[in-house]
Amino acid sequence: MTNSEQRGRQASVDGFAHEHIVVGILMKKYQNVSLVDLPLSTYDIIIVRKENGSEDIIRAQVKTAKKSVSFTGGSRGGVDRAYKSSVKTYRQSTATSDVVIGIHPIDDNTYTLYFVPTILIEQLNQQSISINKIADLKENFFILENCKNEKIVIEKCKEYGILDATPRLSNG
Repeated sequence: MTNSEQRGRQASVDGFAHEHIVVGILMKKYQNVSLVDLPLSTYDIIIVRKENGSEDIIRAQVKTAKKSVSFTGGSRGGVDRAYKSSVKTYRQSTATSDVVIGIHPIDDNTYTLYFVPTILIEQLNQQSISINKIADLKENFFILENCKNEKIVIEKCKEYGILDATPRLSNG
């Protein structure tokens, strides 16, 4: 096996392991959390929260975040890089999931989570973001719990300096 193949296999194993680690961390806090066993799903985890007597389901996509959090899905990496499927590369959006969770490995047993709402991803209109730029989203469970509330997400991300706080003028 070539060094490239070994790195690809390890990246695949890390991705699956990171999904399980995120589920475990979230389960300790929210209890009703599960991996999604649907191979063509655009999200990896569901978090079910009771809110005002009804259930709120948060769809989360997990991404390994060494230096940045990727917002894309649908492509293959590692050993199966040449794999051809009907799934095309796409950017996460409110149609595909509610939040991207970047899991940043600090060492073999320590991890930090970054919660990036897809509302923010749509505003940023880019493929990824450096974890340095989203420091305020690190372990920010308020953002996770409000990831589907556009007003809160936009307001907080402007406050954190992730989004430009000055209003954009239209070209009309």
